Amino acid sequence: MKRLCVITAALALAITFSQGALAQSGSGWTQLFDGKSLDGWSPTGEANWRVEDGAIVADKGKGGFLLTKDKYKNHMIYAEFWADEEANSGIFVHCIDPKVIGARTCYEVNIFDKRPDPSYGTGAVVYFAEVNPMPKAAGKWNTYEITASGRDLTVVLNGQQTAKVRTGIFEEGPFGLQYGSGTIKFRKVAVKPL
Repeated sequence: MKRLCVITAALALAITFSQGALAQSGSGWTQLFDGKSLDGWSPTGEANWRVEDGAIVADKGKGGFLLTKDKYKNHMIYAEFWADEEANSGIFVHCIDPKVIGARTCYEVNIFDKRPDPSYGTGAVVYFAEVNPMPKAAGKWNTYEITASGRDLTVVLNGQQTAKVRTGIFEEGPFGLQYGSGTIKFRKVAVKPL
Protein backbone atom coordinates (compact mmCIF):
# COMPACT_ATOMS: atom_id res chain seq x y z
CA MET A 1 0.00 0.00 0.00
CA LYS A 2 2.80 2.40 0.91
CA ARG A 3 4.52 1.74 -2.43
CA LEU A 4 1.26 2.42 -4.29
CA CYS A 5 0.94 5.80 -2.50
CA VAL A 6 4.50 6.74 -3.46
CA ILE A 7 3.89 5.77 -7.11
CA THR A 8 0.60 7.71 -7.18
CA ALA A 9 2.28 10.80 -5.70
CA ALA A 10 5.12 10.56 -8.24
CA LEU A 11 2.66 10.28 -11.13
CA ALA A 12 0.66 13.27 -9.86
CA LEU A 13 3.86 15.32 -9.64
CA ALA A 14 4.91 14.30 -13.17
CA ILE A 15 1.48 15.22 -14.57
CA THR A 16 1.53 18.59 -12.80
CA PHE A 17 5.04 19.31 -14.11
CA SER A 18 4.12 18.32 -17.66
CA GLN A 19 0.98 20.48 -17.58
CA GLY A 20 3.07 23.48 -16.48
CA ALA A 21 5.60 22.81 -19.23
CA LEU A 22 2.84 22.43 -21.85
CA ALA A 23 1.05 25.50 -20.54
CA GLN A 24 3.78 27.77 -21.86
CA SER A 25 4.57 25.97 -25.12
CA GLY A 26 1.14 25.10 -26.51
CA SER A 27 -1.03 26.88 -29.03
CA GLY A 28 -0.95 30.69 -28.86
CA TRP A 29 2.18 30.97 -26.69
CA THR A 30 5.16 33.08 -27.83
CA GLN A 31 8.54 32.37 -26.28
CA LEU A 32 10.23 35.67 -25.34
CA PHE A 33 13.59 34.17 -24.42
CA ASP A 34 15.48 31.74 -26.64
CA GLY A 35 18.04 30.76 -23.98
CA LYS A 36 20.85 32.43 -25.95
CA SER A 37 20.32 36.19 -26.27
CA LEU A 38 18.37 39.15 -24.93
CA ASP A 39 16.90 39.93 -28.36
CA GLY A 40 13.35 41.18 -28.02
CA TRP A 41 13.99 42.89 -24.66
CA SER A 42 14.75 46.54 -23.91
CA PRO A 43 17.02 47.06 -20.88
CA THR A 44 16.60 50.07 -18.60
CA GLY A 45 18.63 51.08 -15.56
CA GLU A 46 22.04 49.77 -14.51
CA ALA A 47 21.54 46.04 -13.90
CA ASN A 48 24.15 43.75 -15.51
CA TRP A 49 21.66 41.63 -17.49
CA ARG A 50 23.26 38.76 -19.42
CA VAL A 51 22.65 35.18 -20.51
CA GLU A 52 24.38 32.35 -18.61
CA ASP A 53 23.65 28.62 -18.92
CA GLY A 54 20.38 29.25 -20.76
CA ALA A 55 19.03 31.77 -18.23
CA ILE A 56 18.71 35.55 -18.03
CA VAL A 57 20.84 36.62 -15.05
CA ALA A 58 21.47 39.84 -13.11
CA ASP A 59 23.48 40.18 -9.90
CA LYS A 60 25.01 43.67 -9.92
CA GLY A 61 24.05 47.26 -10.54
CA LYS A 62 21.77 49.87 -9.03
CA GLY A 63 18.70 48.14 -10.39
CA GLY A 64 16.96 47.92 -13.68
CA PHE A 65 14.46 46.15 -15.90
CA LEU A 66 14.22 44.12 -19.06
CA LEU A 67 11.04 45.27 -20.82
CA THR A 68 9.14 43.55 -23.59
CA LYS A 69 9.11 45.56 -26.80
CA ASP A 70 5.39 44.88 -27.30
CA LYS A 71 2.46 46.07 -25.21
CA TYR A 72 -0.10 43.62 -23.85
CA LYS A 73 -3.63 44.04 -22.57
CA ASN A 74 -5.35 40.69 -21.93
CA HIS A 75 -2.67 38.01 -21.68
CA MET A 76 -0.98 35.26 -19.70
CA ILE A 77 2.68 35.29 -18.67
CA TYR A 78 4.62 32.15 -17.80
CA ALA A 79 8.12 32.50 -16.33
CA GLU A 80 10.51 30.34 -14.38
CA PHE A 81 12.78 32.13 -11.92
CA TRP A 82 15.54 31.38 -9.43
CA ALA A 83 16.38 33.87 -6.68
CA ASP A 84 18.96 33.87 -3.92
CA GLU A 85 17.98 34.91 -0.38
CA GLU A 86 19.02 38.54 -0.99
CA ALA A 87 17.05 38.94 -4.23
CA ASN A 88 14.67 41.84 -4.68
CA SER A 89 13.02 41.25 -8.02
CA GLY A 90 9.68 40.75 -9.68
CA ILE A 91 7.63 40.87 -12.84
CA PHE A 92 6.03 44.23 -13.56
CA VAL A 93 2.81 44.00 -15.60
CA HIS A 94 0.94 46.65 -17.66
CA CYS A 95 3.62 49.33 -17.29
CA ILE A 96 1.85 52.49 -18.41
CA ASP A 97 5.10 54.45 -18.93
CA PRO A 98 8.20 52.44 -19.88
CA LYS A 99 10.38 55.37 -18.75
CA VAL A 100 8.94 55.36 -15.22
CA ILE A 101 8.62 51.80 -13.92
CA GLY A 102 7.53 51.08 -10.38
CA ALA A 103 4.77 49.73 -8.18
CA ARG A 104 2.79 52.95 -8.72
CA THR A 105 2.91 52.73 -12.54
CA CYS A 106 2.65 48.93 -13.06
CA TYR A 107 1.38 45.88 -11.21
CA GLU A 108 4.45 44.54 -9.35
CA VAL A 109 4.28 40.78 -8.90
CA ASN A 110 6.96 40.52 -6.25
CA ILE A 111 9.95 38.22 -5.73
CA PHE A 112 11.37 39.42 -2.41
CA ASP A 113 11.64 36.85 0.43
CA LYS A 114 13.30 39.34 2.80
CA ARG A 115 10.91 42.26 2.24
CA PRO A 116 10.57 44.15 5.54
CA ASP A 117 6.77 44.01 5.19
CA PRO A 118 6.23 40.38 4.12
CA SER A 119 2.55 40.99 3.31
CA TYR A 120 3.78 42.37 -0.03
CA GLY A 121 6.68 39.94 -0.42
CA THR A 122 7.04 37.02 -2.81
CA GLY A 123 3.71 36.09 -4.39
CA ALA A 124 2.00 39.43 -3.68
CA VAL A 125 1.02 42.28 -5.99
CA VAL A 126 2.59 45.26 -4.23
CA TYR A 127 0.02 47.79 -2.94
CA PHE A 128 -2.87 45.74 -4.41
CA ALA A 129 -2.95 42.17 -3.05
CA GLU A 130 -1.22 40.91 0.08
CA VAL A 131 -0.01 37.35 0.55
CA ASN A 132 -0.32 35.49 3.86
CA PRO A 133 1.66 33.48 4.64
CA MET A 134 4.35 34.59 2.24
CA PRO A 135 5.89 31.66 0.35
CA LYS A 136 9.68 31.43 0.16
CA ALA A 137 11.25 31.20 -3.30
CA ALA A 138 15.00 31.46 -2.61
CA GLY A 139 17.42 28.79 -3.70
CA LYS A 140 15.19 26.87 -6.13
CA TRP A 141 13.52 27.20 -9.52
CA ASN A 142 9.94 28.49 -9.27
CA THR A 143 7.15 29.19 -11.74
CA TYR A 144 4.97 32.25 -12.05
CA GLU A 145 1.77 32.14 -14.07
CA ILE A 146 0.26 35.61 -14.27
CA THR A 147 -3.08 36.24 -15.99
CA ALA A 148 -4.30 39.73 -16.88
CA SER A 149 -7.86 39.59 -18.19
CA GLY A 150 -10.09 42.64 -18.22
CA ARG A 151 -9.94 44.17 -14.75
CA ASP A 152 -8.59 40.97 -13.16
CA LEU A 153 -4.96 40.08 -12.43
CA THR A 154 -4.27 36.62 -10.99
CA VAL A 155 -0.91 35.35 -9.72
CA VAL A 156 -0.07 31.64 -9.39
CA LEU A 157 3.27 30.69 -7.82
CA ASN A 158 4.34 27.05 -8.17
CA GLY A 159 0.77 25.96 -8.92
CA GLN A 160 -0.83 27.85 -5.98
CA GLN A 161 -2.79 31.07 -6.36
CA THR A 162 -1.15 33.69 -4.14
CA ALA A 163 -2.87 36.91 -5.23
CA LYS A 164 -5.87 38.19 -7.14
CA VAL A 165 -6.60 41.81 -7.99
CA ARG A 166 -9.75 43.33 -9.49
CA THR A 167 -9.09 46.87 -10.64
CA GLY A 168 -8.74 48.72 -13.91
CA ILE A 169 -5.92 51.09 -12.99
CA PHE A 170 -3.26 49.74 -15.36
CA GLU A 171 -4.98 48.41 -18.47
CA GLU A 172 -2.20 47.87 -21.00
CA GLY A 173 1.54 48.09 -21.48
CA PRO A 174 4.74 46.11 -21.75
CA PHE A 175 5.82 43.86 -18.91
CA GLY A 176 9.26 43.75 -17.38
CA LEU A 177 11.63 41.57 -15.41
CA GLN A 178 13.19 43.44 -12.47
CA TYR A 179 16.59 43.39 -10.84
CA GLY A 180 16.82 45.21 -7.50
CA SER A 181 19.44 43.30 -5.48
CA GLY A 182 20.90 39.86 -4.87
CA THR A 183 20.91 37.37 -7.75
CA ILE A 184 17.94 36.70 -10.02
CA LYS A 185 17.63 34.30 -12.97
CA PHE A 186 14.75 33.87 -15.42
CA ARG A 187 14.15 31.20 -18.03
CA LYS A 188 11.26 29.98 -20.21
CA VAL A 189 9.57 33.39 -20.33
CA ALA A 190 6.48 33.19 -22.54
CA VAL A 191 3.34 35.21 -23.24
CA LYS A 192 -0.07 34.29 -24.63
CA PRO A 193 -2.58 36.97 -25.69
CA LEU A 194 -6.15 36.23 -24.56
